[in-house]
Amino acid sequence: MAQHNRVIIIGSGSAGLSALREVRRETDDFLIVNAGDWGTTCAARGCMPSKALIEAANAFHRRNDFSEFGISGAEALRADIPTILARVRRLRDDFVASPRSVPKDLGERAISARAEIMAPNRVMIEGLGERTADAIILATGSSPVLPKPWETFGNRILTTDTLFELPDLPRRIAVIGMGAIGVELAQAMARLGVEVAGFDALETLAGVSDPEVAAALHAQVSRDLHLYLGAPADIEDQGSTLRVTGAGGTFEADAILAAMGRKPNIAGLGLESLGVALNDRGMPQVDANTLQIGDLPVFLAGDANGARALLHEAADEGFIAGRNALAATPHAYCRRVPLAVTFSSPNAARIGKGFGDLTPGAYLIGAQDFRRHPRARMAEKAHGMIRIYAAKDSGKLLGAELALPEGEHIAHLLALALHKEMDVHDLLGMPFYHPVFEEGLRSALRQIMRDLPDQGRSDLADCPACGHAALD
Repeated sequence: MAQHNRVIIIGSGSAGLSALREVRRETDDFLIVNAGDWGTTCAARGCMPSKALIEAANAFHRRNDFSEFGISGAEALRADIPTILARVRRLRDDFVASPRSVPKDLGERAISARAEIMAPNRVMIEGLGERTADAIILATGSSPVLPKPWETFGNRILTTDTLFELPDLPRRIAVIGMGAIGVELAQAMARLGVEVAGFDALETLAGVSDPEVAAALHAQVSRDLHLYLGAPADIEDQGSTLRVTGAGGTFEADAILAAMGRKPNIAGLGLESLGVALNDRGMPQVDANTLQIGDLPVFLAGDANGARALLHEAADEGFIAGRNALAATPHAYCRRVPLAVTFSSPNAARIGKGFGDLTPGAYLIGAQDFRRHPRARMAEKAHGMIRIYAAKDSGKLLGAELALPEGEHIAHLLALALHKEMDVHDLLGMPFYHPVFEEGLRSALRQIMRDLPDQGRSDLADCPACGHAALD
């Protein structure tokens, strides 16, 4: 008879570890099974090593502004890329130490092996045989998309799984795929002195849908690298180089970084044994608020469900899946305000609804161009654009897209405002210090307020009584 556990978790990424934390609050009767590395995608191959590289690149790039600040000697600076990459790996190894300690900490409850679902309550574990469970959490993560024909180019095709292991960077790199990951890494490598060209079948960068924000982002990124957007890229092997052609451009590369996104790790997982319909990608329908597959005691969380491939979303989904795996009846949890940030220069972000999500005729836009922004000019970062969307009748915030210096911080402020269901006037009631980048946000909000039906409202006049005579 197969051994039984209350919960079996398959996968030890951000979602799996988050689920594990919730399960352990209530029971020790669990297994967590993982094939391969126990380090999370974010810590080992994604957001953490990439940001370490970006920080080095941006630090080196600042030398270009030194003369404006009255600082001399910039021409003597050099980027030691092998040393930079060694630091990236050193930081990366520190970030992954905690998830990699899970097998040692849990002993027999953590199993390094492949697992396959045999039925909604049965799992076959390599080397151990069949186990049953009251609930199963699938959190197997994702892998870089890599077209099979490209495999013939061998190790000249890089992904984020291999890039950070290089002792040095090739002299010329083509980045195919200019979503968030592609833009971040292409710009970072270019700023370190690598000759870089970016290709994408789409005309957008980092998924920005607002045309004015997209134009501002394109203007800045194109200062660092060649961009060929709007047509698929073809690769030809030239012997010592790879020739990449697309959107009217040709680039001779020593290596190619494939950055066309990531795909859920579901091959061989056994989803077909659950008895539910699968789509053309082999995925079942998953309730976004419970993470449950149909009415089964099976929950699909994190990158593995292909919905919101971001660390904070994966952690939330692990929490939801872990709680619901233990619940008599799964509970529907409210999800956070959508927030996506690309750590390019300028930062690109979408908060709540993007321009492409808006209902025509039902919104107002407040915009601010940062080319004349005083604080941005002081910092030699006078570029970028923010566009804020609000309901035409009420001024309630709907979302925003931006490409701004220090934009990650303004993005979080707007996410909080959307979470609190604030309107334009509510947000204008907060203090804005001087001189700060956030003053550009205030200018955009004031533009919306001027177009609202009640144009007599000001930043302070209609604030509720606060107990201070000067402001009441």
